[in-house]
Amino acid sequence: MHAAAPPPNGAASSPATLERWLTGPRIAGIPARDAAQPPPLLSFEFFPPRNAALEAQLWHCIRRLERLAPRFVSVTYGAGGTTQARTHATVARIVEETSLTPAAHLTCVGAPRAEIDAVARHYWAAGVRHIVALRGDPPPGEPYRPHPEGYPYAADLVAGLRRIAPFEISVAAYPETHPQALSPEADLDNLKRKLDAGATRAITQYFFETETYLRFLDRALAAGITAPIVPGIMPVSNYAQAARFSALCGASVPAWLGHLFAGTEDDAELRRIVGALIAAEQVRLLQANGVDEFHFYTLNRPDLTYAIAHILGVRPQPDAPLAGDRAGAAGTG
Repeated sequence: MHAAAPPPNGAASSPATLERWLTGPRIAGIPARDAAQPPPLLSFEFFPPRNAALEAQLWHCIRRLERLAPRFVSVTYGAGGTTQARTHATVARIVEETSLTPAAHLTCVGAPRAEIDAVARHYWAAGVRHIVALRGDPPPGEPYRPHPEGYPYAADLVAGLRRIAPFEISVAAYPETHPQALSPEADLDNLKRKLDAGATRAITQYFFETETYLRFLDRALAAGITAPIVPGIMPVSNYAQAARFSALCGASVPAWLGHLFAGTEDDAELRRIVGALIAAEQVRLLQANGVDEFHFYTLNRPDLTYAIAHILGVRPQPDAPLAGDRAGAAGTG
């Protein structure tokens, strides 16, 4: 008679195992959602391409996610407004060639008011009705200095946009506090100024700990903020890249995230699976806490966002175009 094989991974068996399983705490699962419950509202963020290959990647991403009929899609600027022209071109093409509603990023950095106002008027004339109004980041290694003839801060920009046209305006919020804020209280006061100046909603910097966002909502309500604060979600498929981004923008990277991605460096498919599971669990937990709108930082990679949207119950619209159905599909720009 052969001896029983030892448990895998060095785990020791014990007659107390079943007792431990039966007497340990019971944790209720995240509530299941069926087809009778409406799916959440989604929005997606893209960044403008730097070359032809990246433009093809961007438009593949846009076409794939277009079928999910998001509430809107936003297009970013680079630090110091370095991608301004490409942002404008991308937004204009989205208006002309897709069924999507674009939200154009507009920043205060490095430009006089007259120039920013002219851009806003151009967007309105082109049919763009939604602006993401931001102070903006200075070029790397430089402190932020308001342009002497510009809008000093995002609240001033919001007020200026309100004078130009009845835009829908989104602004940024920071659950873990903006890296340059004097204090969490000062940062929250700044958010309130932006909303009081006429912003419609706030969209948060991404975060990985759900409790961080929920505590931030509590603080915002206590400060008299009642506008929607939409959670920003960044699905991670490259842990090292996410850690670098986070160090620059002040987002905390919990130890458990690094642990989950440890050993996946040479397995891209495993990284995608891990990333999808992490983000899906995060948004489902937020849903269980009553949140019904999410903004995804896609990094111009659609597959993770598309998979998470499916888990949330968002399905392609029957009349939405398939990728490549319209003129100007991926790679033709």
